Amino acid sequence: MDKAPDHTTDLDPDLLAEALEPEDLLDDPLDSVAVDRPDPDAEIRAGLAYLSGSRDEVMQGLRIFCEYRDHRAIPLLLPQLHDLCPITRMSAVYALGRNPTPEAESTLLQLLQDSNGFVRKAVAWSLGNYPGAAVLKALIRVLATDIAAVRLWAASSLADVAVGDPEDAVRASQVLRETLRIDNNAVVRSNCAWSLSRLHDACGDNPAEQHNSVQALVQAMLEEPDQGVAEDARTALEQLDDPASMARIRTLLDDGLLN
Repeated sequence: MDKAPDHTTDLDPDLLAEALEPEDLLDDPLDSVAVDRPDPDAEIRAGLAYLSGSRDEVMQGLRIFCEYRDHRAIPLLLPQLHDLCPITRMSAVYALGRNPTPEAESTLLQLLQDSNGFVRKAVAWSLGNYPGAAVLKALIRVLATDIAAVRLWAASSLADVAVGDPEDAVRASQVLRETLRIDNNAVVRSNCAWSLSRLHDACGDNPAEQHNSVQALVQAMLEEPDQGVAEDARTALEQLDDPASMARIRTLLDDGLLN
């Protein structure tokens, strides 16, 4: 049994119809858990009952399984991905990110085409728990084509999906380097920097690829117009277990190119 943070499901449907601005959607979708909660076993029992109840009860159940993992919830969560209400679809997507199952993957991939940006953003986050070639390919496409609020989660989820396979890590790193260079949204670029740092060691015995990622982070640190992105790139470099990276930073400091 695993407890995780909460996300908001009581959104105004009119708001969901509006175009999404990235700054509205930057926080982790599950980062605001309530302080006082009932016994986890009792919560799970209630959540399972809610998912078979009225619409309002289903929403309560979805909220619970955005916080807890329990395999018994999965067959009750899957049908909610097809609900007509975007709030319900979004909440079900988050719940199946917390409770991943192979049965959900194909529908989640289809929902990357959902007309609602909140739903697509939820999918980009949840797919980080679904490693595999199809998900990797889909996240790469989303990173190049969707709105910023979705792209920023695609950049993070790419690292989650690719970190366990050297070939996937190399492919994801190549895309992340390009996005770090050209994306027009600062938060997306920052997430690319962090993901490149995470994938550095995952590229296996590939020093050329690791060097390319280090160079991309150094370039962002020195040339990035947004100070926040430049600082994130520097921190991402400093977190690498890479003596060459630290030597490069020391040289830049000695040369007065960094503060």
